[in-house]
Amino acid sequence: MTRVAIFDTTLRDGEQSPGCSMTLEEKVRLARQLEVLGVDVIEAGFPMASDGDFNAVRAVARASRNVTVAALARVGGDDIERAAEALEEAVRPRLHVFVATSDLHLQFKLRKTREEVLEMTRRAVRLARSYVDDVEFSAEDATRSDVEFLESVVRVAVDEGATVINIPDTVGYATPLEYAELVRGIRAIADPHVAISVHCHNDLGLAVANTLAALGAGATQAECTINGIGERAGNAALEEVVMACAVRGDRLPFETGVRTAQLYPTSRLLSEVIQCGVQPNKAIVGRNAFAHEAGIHQHGMLSNPLCYEIMTPESVGADATQLVLGKHSGRHALARRYEELGEPLSASELDAAYARFIALADRKKRVYDQDLLRMTIE
Repeated sequence: MTRVAIFDTTLRDGEQSPGCSMTLEEKVRLARQLEVLGVDVIEAGFPMASDGDFNAVRAVARASRNVTVAALARVGGDDIERAAEALEEAVRPRLHVFVATSDLHLQFKLRKTREEVLEMTRRAVRLARSYVDDVEFSAEDATRSDVEFLESVVRVAVDEGATVINIPDTVGYATPLEYAELVRGIRAIADPHVAISVHCHNDLGLAVANTLAALGAGATQAECTINGIGERAGNAALEEVVMACAVRGDRLPFETGVRTAQLYPTSRLLSEVIQCGVQPNKAIVGRNAFAHEAGIHQHGMLSNPLCYEIMTPESVGADATQLVLGKHSGRHALARRYEELGEPLSASELDAAYARFIALADRKKRVYDQDLLRMTIE
């Protein structure tokens, strides 16, 4: 099994989601839970963005003792110095510097030539290494960059001491096969001691698929967020990447240090902090992830949960499986619920109760225990 580092950017990229900002105290609270969860790196923020972000990064660095704490910086000297200052109290600091490499960004955003970007990269990584031993370099918009130029930038970053090279799919443009090919090419030209990281956005709904494809191509760090929050359509969801590897180790032979039973509690904490819940059908941590209403599914679950669940709720720290009673439910689930309520029914009683139940379920979206008990006395 290949060990994959989990780089959590919930506090930085995730917080950039509209409406998902966090106070300093909330960031520290979430960082402590991320440490309990077992992530390898917490990206705490972008210190140059504001005094608030600087102070939050400093506070997270002070509070997090058993995890690497990263701070983001552009390639300008002021950004790097500010980020380094924010990380002064970190036990394991990482400076994460980035510059765009696609011609689109160079022309319209940076207004720089390729030669200028190469020199900016050289100076930035060299400066970052003068502050810390652990430097991550990101080529923003890598998946829309000219591959030969991207490789040139990567070589410069590695020559100047970058310990991690990140190949971001900044706008969620890539597909799994082409992203894997790109990562495989970067892995081939980078020194073996340099880690290759991937950071995928979900604009086409492919962030997790792209991340997993990249791991198969040689990446050894996955950048994710809890609940998949992040810019626009979000980032690769940490819980999905981790559980895909945990459940499908036969096809995804990667292990992480994540304590999977902490996934659901961490998801709920984030939802509480940002006051934004996940959609009910969200994989792994959604309300319906372990809920079953269809009669055929309920019968299968009662016979053997493996019929319809490829992981247990307990494995991710969620509540027990729910057999939801609704108009799609069958007799088996109804009989089980009456037994749980202390009102076991005979076959004829169950037939009568089921007829009343279906009639009621056609009128109500959810049938409650008090409705069931009322049926037995009517």
